[in-house]
Amino acid sequence: MGRPMSLDVAFKATSQAKAGGSVTKPWLRALELTGRIDDSPLRTLPVVIDELAERFGSAPALLSEHEALSFAELAERSRRYARWALRQGVQPGETVCLLMPNRPEYLAVWLGITRIGGVVALLNTNLAGQGLAHAISVARPSHLIVDASLIGTLRQTGDGPLGRTRIWSVDGARQEVATSPGSRLDLQAFDGGPITAAEARNVTLADRALCIYTSGTTGLPKAANVSHHRIMMWSHWFAGIMLAGPSDRLYNCLPMYHSIGGVVAPASMLVSGGSVVLRERFSAGRFWEDIVRFDCTIFQYIGELCRYLTKALPQPAETRHRLRLACGNGLRGDVWTAFKERFGIPQILEFYAATEANVSLYNVEGKPGAIGRIPPFLAHRFPAAIVKFDEANDEPVRGADGRCVRCDRNEVGEALGRIGGSHGLASRFEGYTGDAESAKKVLRDVFAPSDAWFRTGDLMRQDEKGFFYFVDRIGGSFRWKGENVSTSEVAEIIANCPGVTEAQVYGVAIPGSEGRAGMAALTVDDAFDLTQLHAHVQKSLPSYARPLFLRRRASLDFTETFKPKTHLLAREGFDPAAIADDLYFDHPGFAAYVRVDAELFARIQAGRLRL
Repeated sequence: MGRPMSLDVAFKATSQAKAGGSVTKPWLRALELTGRIDDSPLRTLPVVIDELAERFGSAPALLSEHEALSFAELAERSRRYARWALRQGVQPGETVCLLMPNRPEYLAVWLGITRIGGVVALLNTNLAGQGLAHAISVARPSHLIVDASLIGTLRQTGDGPLGRTRIWSVDGARQEVATSPGSRLDLQAFDGGPITAAEARNVTLADRALCIYTSGTTGLPKAANVSHHRIMMWSHWFAGIMLAGPSDRLYNCLPMYHSIGGVVAPASMLVSGGSVVLRERFSAGRFWEDIVRFDCTIFQYIGELCRYLTKALPQPAETRHRLRLACGNGLRGDVWTAFKERFGIPQILEFYAATEANVSLYNVEGKPGAIGRIPPFLAHRFPAAIVKFDEANDEPVRGADGRCVRCDRNEVGEALGRIGGSHGLASRFEGYTGDAESAKKVLRDVFAPSDAWFRTGDLMRQDEKGFFYFVDRIGGSFRWKGENVSTSEVAEIIANCPGVTEAQVYGVAIPGSEGRAGMAALTVDDAFDLTQLHAHVQKSLPSYARPLFLRRRASLDFTETFKPKTHLLAREGFDPAAIADDLYFDHPGFAAYVRVDAELFARIQAGRLRL
């Protein structure tokens, strides 16, 4: 996210910023905190946690409804997990999967295992069946740690994807007792004291620490590699950009299996000496009560969360808080001002980033709707570009010279991030666990022979003042309920249902809703049954990925290279007055697909049905 730089370069940039008067204090603080990271290649986040424990001791680090860990307790517990991994013979680079809901224990697990060189794959707790089996298979773990509350979910995958993986269950935060499958992980059997020289391993910033799953533009979820360097940069850069300190307390109800909820939000607070309040999932009814009860000063959002809160009925606690900052991404311009004014939020810090991306943007100025702007004095260190994009061929446009064509101001195109160059570890693309998937994200010979750029898969535009704006995801995925949904993944699962001969999936806009809702166009045979399809998607897909709408067609259109032609379908939406095909809606009141008629369409358009 932030780019590392030597201290002399950081001081030079700071001087330029002060001289020009164009950079605010958050930029300077972020540069200061990240300037020396590369000078200590063995100082990873688990090591930093030990340092923080010495400094802050009994001060609260992680809080939740059922558990709490001080800095000292977090360090001690993480060291117990490190020794568990040593006892099991986990080798550097070997993967351990983690399936656990949001709780303080979550951070302790991966801090400990990565301390001795293990790699922790953070499994999406919404996955089940085929999706979860795939996520486990691509990680190829030697061990899997599962929270007692999710043992039933793990059982649904069967034994196939687990192979020789050893399963370890831990007691749940709500006092569930871990039972089979696997062995109970007795953490108290391991010492929590300082790691000795004999136990220590030379884990460096360049080593892989985590695998975080992301739904990209093709296929099932991919496991993105995340190095210790990336974790250190994320945590310290955000600590600086938020001007965080020991008096801050951040509220986090985003899933910890994602990079923001599980790494950026908690780690940025911890390295600042602040604390984090963890909630298992977002609750509009409990949100403001929690904020006030835990005396939070910052909260981490996604745009959909802010929209829910703005539409909710007034609550007494919603203006009694001590919040100074809301930090997150995906907050639409039409929600921004209403959200800020209704709840009295002093500052909103919107940013753009992705787990595997080497490009990020920050809107420290608080301009509604913008995802960020690169200060002039840092332009050479944030190599981002927007290039013309050909929707028909699903790839960037190239000119007569074979090079990509930069967009003019306010012209929409795909955002790219430069790989390599003089920016060291921070500008590299760390890729996925599969080489083929990694190769698809790299675009070469973009502006010069042999240069390489990361494809974000996001369409953006940049205005005359340099502010970037997110426009849409490129064809193969869409965003709904704060999650990226892979269209090919959902289509493949739908096509496995008896009676479905072909399926194409895309996102459609719904007035008043953040992102796009899933819609599937189908061709079927005589064995097709609508009730059976509904049961199939309920069982096989997480809630955010289930198609909300169905469109039954005589045939589906494909390009000459057999790619689904869904652009026109997406534009047509789900209006029965404009579409002759049979349309269906997953009605929450009936828990079934029902036919979309003019009355139901009007209710959905007016926001009278909760989606």
